[in-house]
Amino acid sequence: MTTPDRLALIDTLLTRPFPEDPSREGYHTSGPGHHLHALQASPDFWADRSEEMLAAAESEIEAEHAALVAELTARWGGPEQVALDPVAVSDVPTPEPVAQLAQLSGEMLVWRPDLADRWVGLAVGQGDPELPIVLFAAVGVDDLPVAAPVPAAA
Repeated sequence: MTTPDRLALIDTLLTRPFPEDPSREGYHTSGPGHHLHALQASPDFWADRSEEMLAAAESEIEAEHAALVAELTARWGGPEQVALDPVAVSDVPTPEPVAQLAQLSGEMLVWRPDLADRWVGLAVGQGDPELPIVLFAAVGVDDLPVAAPVPAAA
């Protein structure tokens, strides 16, 4: 899948109706008020967790993340940064897809497309050291935890 393919998938998620009942297929979930989709995943690390293998996987995922951030920022302006670590340890119920992402990632970048009642987020996460590193796209309608503008690159 190419960057344009991933952008087209994000556009589809942004307009796709939310199902009444939650559904899950691998790293793809949907439910009332949300969609969460894996855009890219590294191989798992069960057989080889060497620094070289991990660095190559991280580099590939980070490059695609950066490309998508640039494209989405060109469309909708700078993202907000949402800290997910506090959500992961909070006793306060958190709506999906933020609750699931908080178990996998420490932060998410969020855009609010013009004329849309939905937000779009990107996050990179890994469930456990042996599991793949995954680049996620999230779409939701519920309020987010406190978000802050991302500082401009120097």
